[in-house]
Amino acid sequence: MKQKSRKTAEKRFKVTGSKKILRGHAYSSHLKTKKSKRRLRRQNEPQSITGGFRKKYKKILGV
Repeated sequence: MKQKSRKTAEKRFKVTGSKKILRGHAYSSHLKTKKSKRRLRRQNEPQSITGGFRKKYKKILGV
């Protein structure tokens, strides 16, 4: 039987065409006035998941 992907993971991660997994940054949704503009700009860009977590998230996402 085919493995189902977890719906919560689908909402949080994005899989690119080359099978990279992208994630968002934490601590960027509120209380933005005390954070520097540089920090907020860097948190807008998605980050790729590397290392041992990559295999785990690929299984969860069904990639």
